Amino acid sequence: MTAPLPTVPPARTRRESSGGAGISESSGSAATSESSGSAGNSRHSRYTGSSDDATAADHASHGTIGLTLGSALYTAAVLGTGILLLPALAVQAAGPASIVAVIAVLLLSIPLAGTFAALASRHPDSGGVATYVRIALGPTAARMTGYWFFFGVCVGSPVVALLGAQYVVASITGPEWAVYVVALAILVVPFTANAIGLRLAGPLQLALTGALVLLVVGVVAVSAPAADPARLQPFLPHGWAGVGLAISLYVWAFAGWEAVTHIAGEFRNPKRTIPWATAIAVTVVGLAYLALQVVTVMVLGDRAGASSVPLLDLVDATLPGAGRVAVTVVAVIVAVGVLNAYAGAFAKLGASLGRDGDLPRWFAKGAETGGVPRRSLLLVAVLALVYLTAVWATGGGLQPFVLIHTSSMVSVYALGVIAALRLLPRWTAGWWMALVSAVLVVGLLVLAGVHLLVPVAFAVVALIVTAVKRHRSPVQRS
Repeated sequence: MTAPLPTVPPARTRRESSGGAGISESSGSAATSESSGSAGNSRHSRYTGSSDDATAADHASHGTIGLTLGSALYTAAVLGTGILLLPALAVQAAGPASIVAVIAVLLLSIPLAGTFAALASRHPDSGGVATYVRIALGPTAARMTGYWFFFGVCVGSPVVALLGAQYVVASITGPEWAVYVVALAILVVPFTANAIGLRLAGPLQLALTGALVLLVVGVVAVSAPAADPARLQPFLPHGWAGVGLAISLYVWAFAGWEAVTHIAGEFRNPKRTIPWATAIAVTVVGLAYLALQVVTVMVLGDRAGASSVPLLDLVDATLPGAGRVAVTVVAVIVAVGVLNAYAGAFAKLGASLGRDGDLPRWFAKGAETGGVPRRSLLLVAVLALVYLTAVWATGGGLQPFVLIHTSSMVSVYALGVIAALRLLPRWTAGWWMALVSAVLVVGLLVLAGVHLLVPVAFAVVALIVTAVKRHRSPVQRS
């Protein structure tokens, strides 16, 4: 789970500066245009024509985000609460070979992050991936993207709350049922804050992520003296299938490379700044997770796979007591911070889906800039409660829900890289990275296995909505 989570802001109406046909991405066109014919071709030309340089130049003079802040924001978008649990889940799946899984996902992230950086630097637009998918593939594919985000990625909300709750209960040696009570309390705080229109300021949200980075550095530094290379054997206790499962799990940690597309318009000189900010973020996030996975394996060994609070176990190896308190406090703060961004982003997304007719229009209130989407926020809260109840009813295991979340993200990435192949000029570095990403994403889709049934179900719903809209449109025109 990343902070902030991906969102699909209301798409904006754009027109060719050369006086060509207007390109409408407003709710009207989204609701009524269900074909990918000439309209789709005109949208495609908008992003492959000569206006690229003019658009980038315009943002170069009006943006406010430089390299330092951009790198920090991008790192904040990717480095999230995965560090609280994923090292243990990965060890459970692959043993010491979980280190290989981290390296594999990091290598996958390079072309994937590069693809979205190329899109963002050439076409700064706050609509992000959904806008690119709508332009390149049409409104039905964009609707699928919205459903995958809103209903599929939303499965991660109770996981984040439970991660923070597990650290609290473990630190006070409380009963197991208390985890769900604390998780519910953690969920209440950000949903209440968003209901009254309160948002954590950008610098404070960034400070929370900074605390998370410091937590990784501190845990690694404190626990490293207890590392034992003998715990690297046997290296492949569950075979390469276990490594594949660990890779699927770690998509949770490395999801968020598309986040830069939503703020690309705020960068100064996006063509130069975004690629460098991306490179810095990939390096920082990759090193953080790799270092944490190595010490988890070499300090805890097989015990890590049975732990729900691996960071506490790591600090206990050399610094019990005060170390546990510090880790617990930071874990809760980070969980609340992530959920605060999560609730606000998905409430806006739900409102925009209502505005575009992809959800009942009753949820559209608050979709406008500056509006508070309380109706949509209520739906997000209900979904979070339903998913939390599902975790409890299935025995409290988080792995299936993490995999549903990651399979939904991989599905979004699949459409995103296909859109990139259509929108980016052929044979450029960005196009080649999109091509490599497409191949690698196919591999991730295969690894997702049965968990792809969830995004497939949402895709079917999107197709049904399209069919209903097409059936009704002649009646509406008459």
